[in-house]
Amino acid sequence: MKGGRLFMVKPIVRDIFLLSGKSQTAQMSDIGVGDDLLDTLRANESRCVGLAANMIGVRKRVIAFRSGHADRLMFNPEIIKRSMPYETEEGCLSLDGVRTAKRFRVITVKWQDKALGWHTETFTGFDAQIIQHEIDHCDGILI
Repeated sequence: MKGGRLFMVKPIVRDIFLLSGKSQTAQMSDIGVGDDLLDTLRANESRCVGLAANMIGVRKRVIAFRSGHADRLMFNPEIIKRSMPYETEEGCLSLDGVRTAKRFRVITVKWQDKALGWHTETFTGFDAQIIQHEIDHCDGILI
């Protein structure tokens, strides 16, 4: 138990069909998915910096990622501005190997917190790259 709730590490989905589907808008009833994502992210921290809900079998728009030493959680994230495109190589916990991906160095994201309050925040560098990868998962886009 952790903070009065069970620590829940979920298996990582590797099924391309499930991962390729678009995720639905997260609702208040999906808040627990965020806790499961954070638990699973922490359990895989040696090989993973971000997860989307479909990677644990839930087709909802929820992502978790490590930013420095802190873990972040976003419900219904949407990139509303992008600049400075570049090409990079990425791996994915759900897929074997490394692939080329087009990313942006600076993004502005509109997202909701666990109380479903809205925020807008600008991210740069590696944080921006991780968020783009996980939002792609929400949209059914695989690298």
